[in-house]
Amino acid sequence: MPLNSIPMIATFGGIALLVTGTALSQSTATGSLTTKQVSGFTSEQTSTLMAEIQREAALLRRHADRLESLARNTQISRESHAYHLDQVKLHINAVGKHTVHLQAVREDVVPWQQRAIDKLTSDAIEVAKSTEAAINHLRENRNLLFVSEYRDHLTTIAGHSEDMKQTVDKFLDFEKTQRKLQQLEENQNY
Repeated sequence: MPLNSIPMIATFGGIALLVTGTALSQSTATGSLTTKQVSGFTSEQTSTLMAEIQREAALLRRHADRLESLARNTQISRESHAYHLDQVKLHINAVGKHTVHLQAVREDVVPWQQRAIDKLTSDAIEVAKSTEAAINHLRENRNLLFVSEYRDHLTTIAGHSEDMKQTVDKFLDFEKTQRKLQQLEENQNY
């Protein structure tokens, strides 16, 4: 079974440090930025990263939902669980890489973008932790797929995957609305 192929938490350990570090060093001046004061590159970079995360989160959520449903069916094989956990791990690792980049530009974006980055990071860390715990459980307890501890991990993965997807969707919708508003303001100045 390929469950031990990529260390997942290493990426999110770095994110946790970045989150802690940025929260402690955040200044009140950042809160006064407007969308126009953020560089176009940073805004575009953030949008691109969020779009990538949105794609990964959708795939992640599909496998997380499938895992959660597998936990209710005692006829499903351990290999099916392992396959979907591998897929979740693959997608959460991709989200982790993008989230590290978002954390790097966090101080250069407007407050609502910072909140989206913080929420996304928090959900991603929870998915990563629960995924690692579920993989370890599956590896160590070959025939105990239906104990509450394992099912709780799968429920957490599914719940935070959904939260992550919704956060990114809302961010991108809000950003699209902000751009339309800016275009209307610019058109009104003629």
